[in-house]
Amino acid sequence: MKTSESQNNLELSPKELRETFSRNLRELTKPYRSISSLCRDLGINRTQFNRYLAGESFPRPEIIAQICSFFEVDARILLGPLAASADSGPGHTHPFLDGFVGPKPGCISEERFPPGFYRFSRQSFLHTDLVIHGLVYVFRSDGFTLLRGYASRSAMREVSLPTDSALREFRAVITPQEDDLYFMQSHRNNIASVFNYLTRVSDSPTQLWVGFAARPDREDATKRRITRLVFERLTGGLSDARAVAAMTGYLPLSDLPQSHQDHLRVDQPFA
Repeated sequence: MKTSESQNNLELSPKELRETFSRNLRELTKPYRSISSLCRDLGINRTQFNRYLAGESFPRPEIIAQICSFFEVDARILLGPLAASADSGPGHTHPFLDGFVGPKPGCISEERFPPGFYRFSRQSFLHTDLVIHGLVYVFRSDGFTLLRGYASRSAMREVSLPTDSALREFRAVITPQEDDLYFMQSHRNNIASVFNYLTRVSDSPTQLWVGFAARPDREDATKRRITRLVFERLTGGLSDARAVAAMTGYLPLSDLPQSHQDHLRVDQPFA
């Protein structure tokens, strides 16, 4: 009789279970810049969490459930390779849409859209005289191109949303469209989302992408629902990222790099 994959997992020794769990947990934590901050959001002691990462300890069932809920994964993938659950991972759509909607693994090369930190800017949807300046991290997992970022606390307060890290976080899976890219970034539980479209600026001395951002919302004459968008890859690593992180949120246009000001063209209507 053929043994199922789940049955095979049950035959793993305690040491093998710890190693498999720690390997998958390290994969899940890769996009996070700070394990200390992650542990605070998770509500798990950092020393104990480090033991999970090192394969020295295996969590109790309620802690596994807590970790799975936070990372939005099924507990089964913590007992086997993460790649084995790719069919339910980022970019998965209903079979009816296969070939029409959604990226496929490996469809965006690193040369086309490199991993790393990016700063972005756009006009505020709410304030006509301010821009939003933020930081995101682009990475690969299971062949997909993924994006993670955190909305500023001031931006969350403006729309009457909680300002804790778990809800400020937004994620996206990036999809190609001919030579360009698009993604719908969403906060946890889809409490807020923004559609983004980008095209590479070929003659820019820096790695620059421009496009637009659109907010799915009801019509309101006092608010914007679409604005130009600029993405710039940071090449200085963590030092550049920290500098950008220190000035995220609402800013006057004059505080942005000149290249961002030029491409936002705030004095021209969006067409």
